[in-house]
Amino acid sequence: MTPIRIAILGLFATAFIAGFAIYYLQVYAYYDEVTVEDVGEVQLTSVEFGAPAPILFENFKAIDSNSSPIRFRSCFETPLSQDMLQETYEVLEDAAPLVAPSWFDCFDAREIGEALESGEAIAFMGVENITFGIDRVVAIMPDGRGFSWHQINICGENVFDGNPAPEGCPPVPERGE
Repeated sequence: MTPIRIAILGLFATAFIAGFAIYYLQVYAYYDEVTVEDVGEVQLTSVEFGAPAPILFENFKAIDSNSSPIRFRSCFETPLSQDMLQETYEVLEDAAPLVAPSWFDCFDAREIGEALESGEAIAFMGVENITFGIDRVVAIMPDGRGFSWHQINICGENVFDGNPAPEGCPPVPERGE
């Protein structure tokens, strides 16, 4: 085999290994399955009190990562009706589910997003600023299936882009907190 062919094979092997490593790191390495004890109960923000309150749920499954505050996803079931939830908890209009790794198959961002757009599913504020600039959003389907994820809020959008926090945002944490 000529030295050029060896070099080409070496480049292809390196590219293949790097590609596989990047794929593995993005899809598997940084996610951990978590329990209710790890992340707390499913909560929605009460219209009356303006604070998160736990709701009834079962069959909870979730993943999270300490590499990013927006990698949280969960699936659960609730016996509570959408009508009752809408009367009691803060509805969100701008919810957009983030894609979960394919192995976490109970969370289908496309299905959830389409259901939210059609009005079949309803999104609620779970916990505002669960960590600075990040909200926990909860969506409930008519059949009682529920999903939650973290999404960047207006405070986070501004501060993470290097701008000052808009009026009404909590204090920006110091670096390293």
